[in-house]
Amino acid sequence: MRISLLLPLIAAAILECACASFDLSDGPQNDGFDNLVKSVVKIDVWEKSQKDGGSLTVRSIGSGVIMDSDGTILTNAHVVNCYATKIIVTLANLERVKAEFIGWDHWTDLALIRLDMADIKKRGLSFSHAEFGDSASLRSGEVVYAVGTPHGYARTVTRGIISNTDRYFEGTILNSGYETGNFNTWLQTDAAINPGNSGGPLVLSNGKVVGINTRAHSDSNNLGFAVPSNVARDVLAALSKSPTIERGYIGITPAPLQDMEKFFELDMNKGVLVQNVDAGSPAADAGILPGDIILKINSQNVDGRFPEQLPAIMNKIASFPVGKKISLEILRAGKILEKFPVCEKLESRVGREFFLEEWGAGMQEVTKVFKRESKIKCDSNLMVIGVRPGFPFDLAKIFPGDIILSVNRKKITSASELEKIYADLLKSDKKVLIELQRDNSISFHILNPTDFSSSKNR
Repeated sequence: MRISLLLPLIAAAILECACASFDLSDGPQNDGFDNLVKSVVKIDVWEKSQKDGGSLTVRSIGSGVIMDSDGTILTNAHVVNCYATKIIVTLANLERVKAEFIGWDHWTDLALIRLDMADIKKRGLSFSHAEFGDSASLRSGEVVYAVGTPHGYARTVTRGIISNTDRYFEGTILNSGYETGNFNTWLQTDAAINPGNSGGPLVLSNGKVVGINTRAHSDSNNLGFAVPSNVARDVLAALSKSPTIERGYIGITPAPLQDMEKFFELDMNKGVLVQNVDAGSPAADAGILPGDIILKINSQNVDGRFPEQLPAIMNKIASFPVGKKISLEILRAGKILEKFPVCEKLESRVGREFFLEEWGAGMQEVTKVFKRESKIKCDSNLMVIGVRPGFPFDLAKIFPGDIILSVNRKKITSASELEKIYADLLKSDKKVLIELQRDNSISFHILNPTDFSSSKNR
C-alpha cells in the first residue's frame, strides 16, 4: 500500500503493499542488481479526492521502477492515477524531479508516469533503468528481492523466496473502490512487505524485474503478492500508447468446475461454469443463463476446472474488439447450443469524480455496471456522492445517492455538460432548478443565489 500522510487508509484482508528493510551486504553483489537498485524511485503523490462535497488534497508515498531511458516509471495504479495533481519522484541519487501521469489500468493495478526529461537534461541529471525478466520461468523456492520505500525509507531491499507462482484471488476492490485482479494471477513471496512500497519491483539476483509488488496480507508478515512481469510488460506497452486499456465485456462471471463435473456430466478439464449473468448485459441479451457450461470460445476449447485458470478465460473474452460477436458453444441440460453475445466496452463500477465546489457537491459519473447492479433506471450518468454542510446542495436538501437529471429544465447526461452549465450559472444571480431522481422517484429542488455568495465566503 502507499502511505497516506493526511488520511488513514482502511485496513482490509488484502492490502496494497510495500517492503521492509534488509541488509544489502547479504544480498547479491553484481552490476545488474546494483543497477536495479539505482532504478527504483520514491514517489510522492498529491491527489484530489472528495470529502463531504468538497475536494481534499491528500499526499501519499509509494514506489516505482524506471523501465527505459525515456524516464518511464512503472508503479501501481493505487499509488498514482488520473486524480494526481502533483507527482514528485526522488531518484537514487536523492535528486527530486517532477513527473507526469501517463496512464493507468486499475484491473491489473498498474500505472505509468514519466520523468520531466527537459528538467533532467537542464540539470544534467542521470538515472538507471531496469529490465524485465521472464515471470513464467520462475519456480517456487527461487530467491527474490523486493526493493522500494517502506514507511518512507527509500532504497530498501528485502529478501525472500517465490512461495507460489500462480496464486489466484477472486477480483478484489481497492481502497479507492476500483476492481483489480480479474485478469491475472499473482506471484506470492515471503519477502517482508510493509506500507509504502507499492509499485516497487520484485527482482532476481541478476537485477531482472519479475514482478511489481502490490499486495500484502493484513495480518501476516510473510504473505506478499506481485503482478507478474509478463503481465506488467504488456500493460506498460499498452499504456505507452493510450492512457487506458480497452477490454471487451459480455457480462458473465465464470466459476471453476472442480468437483462439479459429475453433476454436469462432463469430462475432466472441459469447460467453465457460468456462475452469474449481469442483467441487461450482452450475455443476458444472447440468452446465456447461470448454470450454462461454456465449452468453446470461437471454436477453441475452454479449460476452467481450477480457479487459477479463470483469469486466462477472462482475458480471452476481454481481448475481443468492442462491437464484435463472440461465438460461445454452450452445454445446457445435455444439449449443445451456440450463443453470440456482442462485446461491449468493459467499464469499472467506479466512475470519474468531479466537484461543484461553490455548490458544495461531490459528483461521480455513473457507469453502466453500477446502474445494472444498483437497478438505476434513467438516462443520467451523474450521482451526488458528497454534500458539504451549509452549502447550496445541503440547503436545498440534495443528498448523496441522488441522480441529477436536469438543471433549469435542461437534461444533463454527462459530467462535461454539468460542469459547463455550473460554470455559467456561477456568473448569474438567478435561482437554479435541479431535477433529480431518488429511489426511482423524481423531485425538484431550488438553489438560491444567496446561498452561493454565502458559501463563497466560508
